[in-house]
Amino acid sequence: MTEGLQGPAPEERPHPSGRRNAQGIRIDPETGAEHEPRRTVLSALVQNEPGVLAKISGLVSRRQFNIESLTVGTTTNPETSRVTLVIEEPEPGVRQVEKQLAKVVNVISVRELGDDAVRRELVVLKVHGEEPDKVHAVTRMYEGETLDAGPRTITVQITGDEQKIDDAIDAFRQFGIRELARTGQTALARGEEWTTHAEEERYERVHEP
Repeated sequence: MTEGLQGPAPEERPHPSGRRNAQGIRIDPETGAEHEPRRTVLSALVQNEPGVLAKISGLVSRRQFNIESLTVGTTTNPETSRVTLVIEEPEPGVRQVEKQLAKVVNVISVRELGDDAVRRELVVLKVHGEEPDKVHAVTRMYEGETLDAGPRTITVQITGDEQKIDDAIDAFRQFGIRELARTGQTALARGEEWTTHAEEERYERVHEP
């Protein structure tokens, strides 16, 4: 009769720490650690083809990413547009959004912008017009523009960074905001840094001697 291999008793054996996911697979405590959500901006250069925006918005909604705003507009190249996403996700979620966007056929290039990126948005808001002088004073204070003024309502626009827009909206609340439309952020990399590598490559091709 042969003896089995010697080893520690069951109660002496090390037990793996961590938890299991919904499929019963054990999660390593380090790789499965919780990450604090952070707010960031992703810029994607996309081909101007029908349905590309629907593909992108559908992708992020299906995966339930926390998208705060999504804007799209043309670039210097009439064949491409820039999609700017403001997201708030833990670090793994940010990387996952990048990877998923890069898989979309119409997406040429995507990258996360740094904290120093130039970011702007626009808000158009309509307030009650009983105090026009005060409304115009607040509009001037935030370097805004009056778009429409009547006996009952005044409509103004303000452009700037997110904090400026938030502050302006708070300032206009004293008059009673009837309606408000906010674009969401659009952004470019600061200084000589290119927002996407694809744009740099195209610029060099077009302007090469």
